[in-house]
Formats: sequence, C-alpha cells, structure tokens
Amino acid sequence: MSSITSENLEQYRDSQKLAARARLHNNYTIAEMDWFPWVAKQLPLEDGDSILDVGCGPGWFWESAASKLPDGLNLTLSDLSPGMVQEAVDRCRSLPFASVAGRQADATDLPFEDESFDAIIAMHMLYHLSDPSKGLAEMRRVLKPGGFLAVTTNGAGNRRELYALTTVFGSEPFDPAGAVFGYAEAERSMKAAFGNVSMAEHPAILRVTEPEDVFLALTSYPPGDRAEKAQLTAFRDAIAEAFRAGNGVLEVVKESGFFVSRKAA
Repeated sequence: MSSITSENLEQYRDSQKLAARARLHNNYTIAEMDWFPWVAKQLPLEDGDSILDVGCGPGWFWESAASKLPDGLNLTLSDLSPGMVQEAVDRCRSLPFASVAGRQADATDLPFEDESFDAIIAMHMLYHLSDPSKGLAEMRRVLKPGGFLAVTTNGAGNRRELYALTTVFGSEPFDPAGAVFGYAEAERSMKAAFGNVSMAEHPAILRVTEPEDVFLALTSYPPGDRAEKAQLTAFRDAIAEAFRAGNGVLEVVKESGFFVSRKAA
C-alpha cells in the first residue's frame, strides 16, 4: 500500500480488522475452488522464481497457496505497514519456500534494484494508491525482462447487495475499491504500462446465513467503524430486513478478477 491515509494506517496496522472481512468470505463463499487456490492456479510461476508481493498484508495467500506452487521460490514480502510485514514473514518462514524476506515499502517507491524479480504479485491493493500508474511503473521497473505482474481487484458490481446496506452510513451503494481501480481501469492501466494484459474472473457468490457476520464485517472499516449509535441501529435493522427478504439468507454477487501482464524480454 502507498499514499496511505491515517484511516488506512489504522486499518492495516495489523490483521485484526481485515480478519472481520475475511471471515465473511471464508465462511460463506460458494465456489468450485476457493479464492486463494484459484489465484495460485493462475500464476505462471516456475521453479526457483524470485517473487515480490507488494502489499502483502498478513501473508494469508502464501500460507494457503504454498503447497500448490512450484519448488524453490524466493519470496519477498513488502507492505507499507511494518506490522503486516512482520506478521507475513512470521507466517511464511515455516512454509516450503527457498527463502523468505520482508521489507517495509511504499508501492510507488520500491526499495529494490531494477530487474530484481521474476514475478510480482499485487493482490487487492492498487486501489489504495492515489496514483496507481506510479505503482505499476515501479513494479515494471523492478521486474526482470520476460517476468510477469499479477494483479487482483474487484469489479464495479462486487458485493452490491452488501454495499446497498451501508447507505445508512452515507456511503455510496457500490464497492469503493471497484469504483477506484476496477476491471476497466486495471485492464487499461496495465496495458498502458506493459503493452499486454489478460484477465480471468473467479466465479463465486456469497451465501450468508448469519446477520451478525455482515454487521461485524461492514463495521470494521470507515464509515461503519465510526458510526453513531442511531446509525448502527438503523444498520442492524437494514440487515435484518435483507435477511427476512431472503428467507434467512443474504445472497451476494462477487466480482473478483485476476489480471496478468508480461514485461517484454
């Protein structure tokens, strides 16, 4: 993450708030293949590759995917949050990688030499940047010729049934991440940076059966995490009505995409 606001600094100091949102996905996603294994399957990695994870968060992806990846990978974990870097490194050190290193880093000013990595992964983080094109330019700089950048992000219609509920906080009824750096912007900006891009979408929905998990997830970040008592009451009422309308189930459309570009050899 880069150009991080004070709100985001608090959000990503550690994984506690992120975990409330991850719980919703982990417990209620309906898909032929879970998100992390699906992403791992898309990565065109080879034995011994050096990988940079930009905006690594707590390293959950690597913990889930390690057994499904090629042998001998050298992993560098970077994030603007030192707490996230430390948690990710601690989590990944015992996994079957050839090496694991961590580095606090701004995605728009990466502290690595030109052409240092065979692959770069940036999962659901480019929408945090005030200028995603600067982050992409830096990633291209530190990528070896012939190497690839893999990016994940959300579509504009992602989880619209949930975001419709947060209008009680004054929010717009759509995914802010998808609005800032959604499918169209990811395709445009990656093609501009690399001259090529391909995309795949993870087929999945959420089928939520516990209203409290919706409440906890959507009050784990602004504006829900600072809502007043009356707003929180109205939010609980909106959640209850949505579950009544769905006969005890809230079905939610997910739009999560994987984009990959290669640097010319």
